[in-house]
Amino acid sequence: MQIIENVLDHAPHPGGVVLTIGSFDGVHLGHRALLDRLAAEARASRLPAAVMTLRPHPRQFFNPENAPNILTSDGQKARLLGGMGVDTLFFLPFDATVANLDRAAFLEDIVVGRCGARKIVIGHDFRFGRGAQGTFEYLAETAPGLGMEVCQIDPLFAGGQCVSSTIIRERILQGELESVQGLLGRHYAIEGEVVRGRGIGKQLGFPTANVRPHNSAIPAHGVYAAEAIVDGRRWMAAVNVGIAPTIRQAEMTIEAHLLDFHGDLVGKVIEVVFHKRLRPEKKFPSLNALIEGIAADVAVVREHFQPRAGV
Repeated sequence: MQIIENVLDHAPHPGGVVLTIGSFDGVHLGHRALLDRLAAEARASRLPAAVMTLRPHPRQFFNPENAPNILTSDGQKARLLGGMGVDTLFFLPFDATVANLDRAAFLEDIVVGRCGARKIVIGHDFRFGRGAQGTFEYLAETAPGLGMEVCQIDPLFAGGQCVSSTIIRERILQGELESVQGLLGRHYAIEGEVVRGRGIGKQLGFPTANVRPHNSAIPAHGVYAAEAIVDGRRWMAAVNVGIAPTIRQAEMTIEAHLLDFHGDLVGKVIEVVFHKRLRPEKKFPSLNALIEGIAADVAVVREHFQPRAGV
């Protein structure tokens, strides 16, 4: 997949593309339905399938104090979109200039002028241009004059609810990771750099990777059965999200103990894939009790991934 870091510096594809536009945070099942239609339209038109996504999320720009918790880092988003058959990913830097473009200029200067769109596939709630004045109706009226076709897909419902990034964020923040899987179509994962910690886990016999996440949607405090992806290899992991009250850390941390792993992870970017919340975070009466508690969590994680025969 070709990645264009700044679509404003890009010359349009000479043959044109079939394009969809949005934040695509989470690349959830609703997004996937849209991407499936994008791929089908691209095949029918014999054109590349392209996505233009906004960076940062518009709500981060307009209301940074109440910005949404981001579900996917840029790297995760690119990998997921590439796996869905997207040929080109455009990043649009969302700043005051872009936010103030009227709907006509947005279409003419960026959608056609930079992306080279010949057909646009949009979701049910897509809006564009200054003040979100660009609607599907406006797009349908304007597109033919710009040499474009347009189609819109319906929302996707699961369990009686419209699948949305907002619902997924809420469930992640509450620690409901298993229910999130049915909306994402996969386990929720965070990506981040491993930074050096205080080394207490190693002293206790359970060395941990302290992950500084690129995502901001962090699951509720607690202990989780997870996988850690390191250099393309998956490791079972017991992950604690929280302040580790027994040893009194000042800030929230994500600490992943990779089962059977030996080596230094500091400086590496890893992905933590959450499977199940095992229990809330709690304070143990002593370090010995903490060690016993961690050992019990590790045993549960191992059984989660390697169930006993006959069970």
